[in-house]
Amino acid sequence: MISVEEARKRITAALPRLGSETVALSEACGRVLAEDVKARRTQPPVAVSAMDGWAVRNADLGNGETRLRIIGESAAGNGFAGTLGPGQAVRIFTGAPVPAGADTIVIQENARREGDFLITDDTPAAGKFIRPAGLDFSAGDTGIAAGKRLSAADIALAAAMDVPWLNVIRRPRIALLATGDELVRPGEPLGPDQIVSSNSYGLSALVRRFGGDPIDLGIARDNRSSLLRLAAAARGADMLVTLGGASVGDHDLIRSVLGREGDGIDFWKVAMRPGKPLMFGQVDGIPLLGLPGNPVSAMVCAIVYLDAAIRAMMGLPAAPLGQEQAPTATDLPENDRRQDFLRARYVFDDRGRRLAEPFSRQDSSMLSRLARADCLIIRPPHAPAVKAGEMVPVLPLGGL
Repeated sequence: MISVEEARKRITAALPRLGSETVALSEACGRVLAEDVKARRTQPPVAVSAMDGWAVRNADLGNGETRLRIIGESAAGNGFAGTLGPGQAVRIFTGAPVPAGADTIVIQENARREGDFLITDDTPAAGKFIRPAGLDFSAGDTGIAAGKRLSAADIALAAAMDVPWLNVIRRPRIALLATGDELVRPGEPLGPDQIVSSNSYGLSALVRRFGGDPIDLGIARDNRSSLLRLAAAARGADMLVTLGGASVGDHDLIRSVLGREGDGIDFWKVAMRPGKPLMFGQVDGIPLLGLPGNPVSAMVCAIVYLDAAIRAMMGLPAAPLGQEQAPTATDLPENDRRQDFLRARYVFDDRGRRLAEPFSRQDSSMLSRLARADCLIIRPPHAPAVKAGEMVPVLPLGGL
């Protein structure tokens, strides 16, 4: 068996970055930028007021009360066309262009109007409450660098830079193939020895969350012809993910059938719990990731490996495991040679401290526990026993 980190390294190293495509700005959130985004305009294009008030010349403001003649108004989208001269003021609103000749804003709370005159004893510094041209960015500036996964703030910035289209990495196409005579789809009639297939649905949701496009190939039966026929439909996908059949039982055919038909299996056992029967290789030139059939094992392995694979295809580094830590709510025994991923929920002690509490039963078939889990407590190989309250590495699930 190889380690979790070694398996992740081999998977990500074997996956080249995909090509790019151009999408509308409205469709780009969550995508990975393929080329720098440069501003096509300056923001703000001219000096504008940061407050409602009065545009004045700083030289006109004295130590006492100042009386200035009001000569006009400047509003956002409808600036004052003239030039401010000595002893003059212009009513101005937030976002409005600062008139030529003005260099200071007296906010409206610090002045009063008497007919055509402004009365103020405020003496703000020159430039006060003025946003200079180019304060945010200038035309030609690189606003967002290639390789970034775009957030909502990035989308807003690109829009402000007057960029309507973005060049992004194509979404990885992930073909999902469940296996097993015992499986039927939700809502279909169940035989006496059959169960409802959940893995394809959970994995499809994860693939979308990770940034890929899932392709559900259906359920292959436990025979060579069915497996080869449905696996052939993965041509054109960027990765084939099989669900179940990766172990060594008489009915576990992924390694014996697809491994023989493909370009070789790199590895098929990983020192982890849940998810020991994990497989990676190539079949017909397509990367093959064989996940365990137990529902929790499949989901945990997808979080650990499929996320890293999709990130690699989008040119992103794999997210580190166990980067965050939390105190454990219970004692944890010494671990064996397999890296453990304990399903856990967050609880709070009487001091308001957040603790990670592992579920008392960690059976890899219990989806109900995974659905209630907030994080996975990571127990490295041969980790020593820890007492309640000690810090342990955790992998937050964040609603996955």
